[in-house]
Parts: sequence; structure tokens; C-alpha cells
Amino acid sequence: MAISASMVKDLREKTGAGMMDCKKALEENSGDFDKAVDWLRTKGLSKAAKKAGRVAAEGLVTSYIHAGGRIGVLLEVNSETDFVARNEGFQTFVRDIAMHIAALAPQYVRVDEIPEEVRQREHEVLKAKALEEGKKADFLDKILEGQLKKWASEICLMDQKYVKNPDVSIEQYLQETIAKIGENIVIRRFARYELGEGIEKKQENFAEEVAAQLKN
Repeated sequence: MAISASMVKDLREKTGAGMMDCKKALEENSGDFDKAVDWLRTKGLSKAAKKAGRVAAEGLVTSYIHAGGRIGVLLEVNSETDFVARNEGFQTFVRDIAMHIAALAPQYVRVDEIPEEVRQREHEVLKAKALEEGKKADFLDKILEGQLKKWASEICLMDQKYVKNPDVSIEQYLQETIAKIGENIVIRRFARYELGEGIEKKQENFAEEVAAQLKN
């Protein structure tokens, strides 16, 4: 059975679960609304959504070093209480997110954090590329909308596929963790450093290098 956007919307309003979780619940239950509600409740995802509005001001700032010191990540993840911040499940989640950031190099936590000028610049690049490839102007807006959405999902942490389990996004992994722990959790901010990043390295001309060596 085809799952429509309105079905997903209705289930979201009923349960408060995330859009992707609602879509999956309907797909897993062949579009049966009541069974989808029960599926979300079983997974604890409807409860997780209700916790999402609660203030999370405790938590952890953690660091992760990868690839023999070539990549480093600083990450802040908030919880509602200091008690949960000391919970092994919470700490495992934080470490997993830091490792993911090191591996996939997101630029922002969420899509709404992308500056408008950055979005506009990407739009212009994609538009020029589409025209260069001979795409028809009549379909350009629809093509660019899809490409921009894909681009945003690749650079925003919450939309990326979790590196240790590509079947779920980071958003879904977060919601599952909230459901297990029983408190709101917020991935607030991160900084990723890669050795030599941003430094213009001197590029030697190989032929000139060989010639220079032969003269010595």
C-alpha cells in the first residue's frame, strides 16, 4: 500500500513521533493506522517525541581523537539531569555521535542552521551545473529542490545516516536513545578539526623537482 503524506501527517499529530518514524510505522504495518500507533508505542518513539520539548541543560562535553591524531572532535550533548549524564547508555550515545562526526564530517547540526548565503551559493552552483548539462528550464525548480534537499541532508548531522547503522538517521538514533533513557536529549553543537585543513600546501612540480635533484 502506498503511504501518503497525509497519512504520515495524521500519525505524527496523533503520536508526536518524528516524520520518518511515522512513515516507517505505516510501511511496516501496510498502512494500518491503529497498528502503526501500537508499533510506535512499542518502540517507545511516541513517548520520545513528548519528551522533546523539555529543557535539557545538563549533559556532557566530550572529545574524540581519530586516525592517529589527524582528526579531532569536540561535542556537547545535553540531558535534563546530571544523573542521566552519568548514565552509561547516554555516554555511549555521546561517544557514538562524536565518532560519527569524525567519520562523516557534517558541517551543521540541523538544516535550519545552514546560513541563507550558503544555501543560496549552493543553489547558484547547482543551477549553473544543471543548465550546463542541458536540463530544461521548465523542470529546473523541481530538480534544484531535490538536489538542495540531498545536499542539506549530506552536510547536516541530524539527517545523515548513522555510520554504524546506515538503516537509521542520527535523528532516529537520537529518538531511540531518548525513548530508552527516558529524558530529553539534545545534540547542541560540535567542532571538528582535521590536521592541515585550510592550509594551502605547496605543490611541487614533479619534473622540476627531478631536474633540481639531477643538478645536485
